[in-house]
Amino acid sequence: MQMNLNLLRIFIQVAETLNITEAAKALFISQPAVSKAIKNLESSLRIQLFIRDKHKGLMLTEAGREILVLARQMKAIENSIYQIAGRENRLLSGRIKVGSFPAATTNLLSKAIAVFRAKYPLVKIELLEGVSDQIRQWVEDRTVELGIVASPFDSFAFETLRSDYMVAIVPADHPLAKEPMIDLSGCRDEVIFCKGGHEIAMNAILGTYGIELREGLTVQSAETLIRMVRNGLGIGLISHFTLSSVSHDLVVKAIRPGVTRDIGIIAHSFGELSPAAKEWVNVLLQTSREPEQDKEKSTRLDRQVPGS
Repeated sequence: MQMNLNLLRIFIQVAETLNITEAAKALFISQPAVSKAIKNLESSLRIQLFIRDKHKGLMLTEAGREILVLARQMKAIENSIYQIAGRENRLLSGRIKVGSFPAATTNLLSKAIAVFRAKYPLVKIELLEGVSDQIRQWVEDRTVELGIVASPFDSFAFETLRSDYMVAIVPADHPLAKEPMIDLSGCRDEVIFCKGGHEIAMNAILGTYGIELREGLTVQSAETLIRMVRNGLGIGLISHFTLSSVSHDLVVKAIRPGVTRDIGIIAHSFGELSPAAKEWVNVLLQTSREPEQDKEKSTRLDRQVPGS
C-alpha cells in the first residue's frame, strides 16, 4: 500500500478541527474534496477513522487517534527533509510548532522569536498557549514539536531555561507587608493561590510541612490574583516568574517554606528535532538563560544533539 501524504495532511486538519467546513477553509479546498479525501483514506486503510454522530458531530475512532499521532510524525519528517535540503542550500525554511504558557511567552519567547526571525526569516513559528499540563499533552501527542513548561518535566527530554520560586503578594497597608517573610503555616486560611501549573510542586513541598491550602480561593491568572489581593480578599501566592510578566503595585514577600521549580523546554528527543527546531532551541537557550547559567553551561546543543 502506498501512503498518500496529501490525504494524511487533509486527515490531520479534519482530525484537529473535527469539522469538514473549517478544515476545507483552512486547506483552501472545497468541502466535497475534503470529504472525498477522508473517504479515500479510510478505503485505502480499510478502517474507519471518524464516527459521524448526529448530536456530537465528527469524533475520532480509537484507531483514528493512533493514526493522527503517526500522521503528525510523518508530516514532521517531511518538514525535516525539506529543512535539511534548505540548510544544505543555506536557506533554512519550514515551520516549528511550539507550546508555551503565557508568562513564558512574555518573559522568554518574545525576545527569542525576534532574534530567530532576524536570523531565519523563512521559518514560521506557530505558537499555542496553554497551561503546563496541556502543553505536556501536546508534546506527547505531537500536536507541537516543543513545549515550554514548569517542572516536573516527566519522562521528556528537557533543557532548563530558568529557576523559579513562589512568593506572596500583599497590599502595602497589609499587617504582613513589613514582615521579612510570610510563614504559610500561620495564614493558610488567607491564601489565594494562582495555579498556573504550580500545583504539583506546591503540594509536594507544603505536604512535607503538613500545610494544606484552602481550595476555595484558587485562580488561573496573575491578573485575577492581583485584583483579589488589591481588594483585600487575602494573601496572594504566585510564581515569581509569572508575577514578573505583569505590572502591579503590591508588596512582594518571600515565603516559608520555600517552594522552587524550573522552567524548561521539553521534547520527545532533541536528537530527532527538525533542523529549524534545533536552531530554535539554540536561540531560545542563548536568549533565555540567566547570566549565571550561561557561565555554567554552553548554550549550544551541538555537543548534545547529533547532526545539529
